[in-house]
Amino acid sequence: MQAVIMAAGQSTRTYPLTLTRPKPLLPLLNRPVLAHQLDALHGTIDEAILVVGYMREQIETAFGDDYRGIRLRYVVQEEQKGTGHAILQSAPHIKGPFLAMNGDDLYAATDLRRLAASDDPAALVKHVEDPRLYGIYEADGDGRVKRLVEKPAEVFSTLANVGAYRFEPSVFDVLKRTQPSARGEIEITCAIQALAEQATFRVVEMESYWLPIGYPWHLLDANEYLLNAWLEHRIEGEVSPAAHINGRVNIGKGTVVRSGVVIDGPVLIGENCHIGPNCWLRPGATIGNHCKVGHGVEIKNSILMDHAAAPHLNYVGDSIIGERTNLGCGTVTANVRHDGKNIASVVKGEVIDSGRRKLGAIIGDHVHTGINTSIYPGRKFWPHTYSFPGEAVRKDVVDTRRTPQK
Repeated sequence: MQAVIMAAGQSTRTYPLTLTRPKPLLPLLNRPVLAHQLDALHGTIDEAILVVGYMREQIETAFGDDYRGIRLRYVVQEEQKGTGHAILQSAPHIKGPFLAMNGDDLYAATDLRRLAASDDPAALVKHVEDPRLYGIYEADGDGRVKRLVEKPAEVFSTLANVGAYRFEPSVFDVLKRTQPSARGEIEITCAIQALAEQATFRVVEMESYWLPIGYPWHLLDANEYLLNAWLEHRIEGEVSPAAHINGRVNIGKGTVVRSGVVIDGPVLIGENCHIGPNCWLRPGATIGNHCKVGHGVEIKNSILMDHAAAPHLNYVGDSIIGERTNLGCGTVTANVRHDGKNIASVVKGEVIDSGRRKLGAIIGDHVHTGINTSIYPGRKFWPHTYSFPGEAVRKDVVDTRRTPQK
């Protein structure tokens, strides 16, 4: 069987992290999102067709033409004209029934196998609390779809579309006849409505997890879930007898953990890192390869990408720190509002409620903060930006040519 993975988008909602990499290469448990997707498909498919566009060379270089025995084929979506348009790009290479899935959502292998085993075209669905936020299916008692409505004003079902499908090649004829939506895109959801009217189209209810990556903080949600579900306790680095390790902790080769370090799992530390002395890694901390976490540093439920450094007296809570970023001595990421309300963040000029009461900083690649920088909750740094010594960062830092805040 084949699978089509839609991975061409620019992913502006996950800026600044996707200013320097495509979303499929964002790290979870120190491995790209795309690797987790292909792992979930292993044993179900023999070929994956990757629909690429934005920074496609990075994906092709990282994955090549084979992943654990799955053949990889790349097709280019030159213009991002919707999910239906993305699937159309794969048409010349499809040989029979196939899976299609979003390139930024994670699904359990068991659910993908159940979807692939459907005798009819079908979609994976999940019951949700607020149907107004999703595309919602109405289905009969046998799972046959009656209709699919995007973000319905009234609740008629709680079966949400999660962006994973089983199609027959006949879907391509339907997609070719599908008119562009109001935003000028060919939507796969419109084609599904047409398929449901013409023949049997079913829903397959999920039994396990769905981890969508829509905004930067969703990486923290997914990383925390995977740490708790999958992390194996394994120590391959050098750990001082004066360090304290509690719970499930995975430490990579070449990593040195010095005296006075306390690690409370689940915690993942990559290869060739320098940890300590006298620092605290709390549950949810994921440290990439070649990272430095130094004296007096506390890291909690955060992701440090490769070559990131928190060397002196830093607090990093519920935050994402990009590659080759250095936090100056005393840099602190505040992750809770004084009033205890949910933390908001500006995305594409709009203030978005993260849904999280705890959210620190989202910092891109190659950022340098000055000593004693204090970062307000939910603030972001664009790649190659910086802060001044003693600065309180109240707004997103998007300009590499700055003047000190007064």
